[in-house]
Amino acid sequence: MVAIPEQAHMQVPWEYAEIPPMDDLLFQQWVELLEKKTGILLPESRKTFLITNLYSRMREVKSPDYQSYLHLVMDGSRGQIEWETLVDKLTVHETRFYRDNNALSLIHDKYLTELVNTKEKPYTVHAWSVGCATGEEPYSLAMLLDYSFLNYPELYYGITASDVSRAALQTGRNGIYHQRRIKNIPEHIAQTYLEHVDDEHVQVRPSLKQKVCFTQINLLELAQQPMGMMDIILCQNVLIYFKRELRSLILDHLATRLKPGGILVLGAGEVFGWTHPELELINYQSTLAFKRRAGNDEVSN
Repeated sequence: MVAIPEQAHMQVPWEYAEIPPMDDLLFQQWVELLEKKTGILLPESRKTFLITNLYSRMREVKSPDYQSYLHLVMDGSRGQIEWETLVDKLTVHETRFYRDNNALSLIHDKYLTELVNTKEKPYTVHAWSVGCATGEEPYSLAMLLDYSFLNYPELYYGITASDVSRAALQTGRNGIYHQRRIKNIPEHIAQTYLEHVDDEHVQVRPSLKQKVCFTQINLLELAQQPMGMMDIILCQNVLIYFKRELRSLILDHLATRLKPGGILVLGAGEVFGWTHPELELINYQSTLAFKRRAGNDEVSN
C-alpha cells in the first residue's frame, strides 16, 4: 500500500484575495480601450464592475496587476486572443425569452399582419437581432415568425443574430437554457419549440435553431459587414452602452439596411430625438419603432 501524506487528506481552502484598487488614470486607460475596441462607454459609476471582472480574469491568467494585464491585452495577436475572452466578461448578457412582449406584439400587429395580407408570395422575411447576447431574443423572434407562418406555407424566414461576444454566441448556437429564462413564453409556444434536457434546462428544437444564424459583429464595424437588406431589425438594450453621437451613427447605418416597408424596433427610452428622413415613427403602446417608407427602389425578395 502506498502511504498517503497526512496533508493530502486536507482540503485546500478557497483562497480569498481582496480586489486591489485602481487609480483614476489607469481606470481611464481601460475605459478608453473598451470604447476604442467596442464603442461601449463605461461611466465612473461602473468602476467596481470593471475592476471586479478584470481581477477575476487576471487571477485566471496569473497577471500580477492591472497595468500588466493592460499590456497583455494590447500585445498583438496574443492580446487579441485574450481580449476575446475578456470582452465576454465586460459585456452584459442578462436576458430572457419574450423579454419585451410589446415589441413582439408590434412586429405581429404592424408588420406580419400586413405582410400576410399584401406581400406577393412566396416571400422570405429577413430579420436581424442586433446585440443578441446569448440568443433568447432571436429565438423569441423566430418563435413568433414560425408560429405566425404555420398556415402560410409560402412564407419563409431567416434570422441573423449578432453580438460582439464569441462566448455568448456559442451559448446561442447551443440553444440550451435554464428554466428560469423561459417563464415569459406562452405555454403553447414553449411546448411547440422547446424540449426538456433535464429538470432545470430546456433546449430549442433543431427545426427552429436552423433558422437562426449566430455571427460576431462589432457595432463599430457595421459598414464593413456584408449584411443584406432586412425586413425586421431588432435592436434593444444595446444602444444604452454607447455615447449619444455613436448611437445616432449606429442607427443611421441600421436604417440603410432596412428594406422599404421594413421596421426597426428599439428599446423604449433608449433613444431620444433621433430621426431619419427615410423612416417614420410607428405609434404603438410602450414601444419605440420606425418603419422605412415604401418607394420605387424596394428590394425584391
